[in-house]
Amino acid sequence: MSAALTVNDVWKMFEGTNRLLQESQAVWRQQHEQSQSEWRQQREESRRQREETERFLQELADRRAADRAETERLFREERALTERSFRELNEQQKETDRKIKEVSVQIGNLGGRWGEFVEGLIAPACIALFTERGLQVDEVYTRAKKTVAGKRMEIDILVANTVDAVLVEVKSQLQVENVRTHLERIAQFKTFFTRYANCRVYGAVAGIVVESEADQYAINQGLFVIEQSGETVRLANDAHFRARVW
Repeated sequence: MSAALTVNDVWKMFEGTNRLLQESQAVWRQQHEQSQSEWRQQREESRRQREETERFLQELADRRAADRAETERLFREERALTERSFRELNEQQKETDRKIKEVSVQIGNLGGRWGEFVEGLIAPACIALFTERGLQVDEVYTRAKKTVAGKRMEIDILVANTVDAVLVEVKSQLQVENVRTHLERIAQFKTFFTRYANCRVYGAVAGIVVESEADQYAINQGLFVIEQSGETVRLANDAHFRARVW
């Protein structure tokens, strides 16, 4: 038979149970305190990370705001600079246009006076020049003009007699193209100036400056070529030259 439990045995049992309970409570408190500490650490880390994120986002927002403000400032300055540059360029263009207009007028006036000077130098010599070549001309007309059927023709210098007419084209700078144009003019001359319809018509070109090949081209086409010689003018055609007659 089992021995009967004594009070002492029961008390010892209570003491063992109480010790186990206390040990369990101690372990639980220790684990609870450790969990609380870890939880506090995690919460603190989370708070720190949240604050760090908020600070980063705020710095990013501040930088974006500063960049946007700087961009807007630069844009305003660039726009103001561009507008000022356009205004200055427009003023410069107006001034350039004004100067070009003034120079054009001056050149136009100079060109007219230069043409008059050239004709004034050549016209008085024409009778003597062509008489030496056997053309007994005795009339000189400058800027002879005629309009027929709405078309106009102008001869710089017209030297003539009753049977001969010499059409002189005068240029300060004679070019091959001037010679070609004058040939076309000579071909149409009698249509405009009908009083010379039965005359022998000759052509001549004159220039203070004669471009290369222009004089030889004119001579080959049967035209007289008048060129400067010192303070007067002379015919560039040699003694064997035969003038073309229209």
